[in-house]
Amino acid sequence: MKRNTTTIVAAIAFFALMPMTAFADSGLFLGGSFGAATLDEDFDGLDVDSDSTSFRITVGWQFSDTLSFEVGYHSFGRFEKQVDVGGVITDISVIADGFTLGLTGSVPLSSNFSLFGRAGAFFWDGSSEINHITVALPEDTNLFFGAGADVKVSETLSIIGDWTRYELEGTRSDVISIGFKLRF
Repeated sequence: MKRNTTTIVAAIAFFALMPMTAFADSGLFLGGSFGAATLDEDFDGLDVDSDSTSFRITVGWQFSDTLSFEVGYHSFGRFEKQVDVGGVITDISVIADGFTLGLTGSVPLSSNFSLFGRAGAFFWDGSSEINHITVALPEDTNLFFGAGADVKVSETLSIIGDWTRYELEGTRSDVISIGFKLRF
């Protein structure tokens, strides 16, 4: 974990120190996406390996073509699985959502296409249930990081595709999503 944190901090510093010569894309933006979240967790000896539909809403400030700051809300949806415990079918579900605060560094490859990396803090809470009875209410602040591509379809609208990893109290959830970014 320490090595990942060092790498992410170095990447953010690199993008922050890049020359900010093009300010055409500076200003307020709003974004949203939906996608598939995966969870593979050992829950009290029970393996929860599940997918769900997730969504994210963000608002932020684009400082330049290479650096932006954003806050957002992310919901993983509900991860569900049925397992056989001694001949009894048992329903297991995990729900998590929370707020993000982070930086995004972009590398414009053309006037309409850029690659980006993002990292920040994820302030989340969740609920774990067995047979619809809540057995845990975890909450924590953990790291998130990811990468993706931004394709401008107009001066104010981009289509975004990305992968993001969220650390959830020792568990990882990977999200692949597609969405939009609307610049004002």
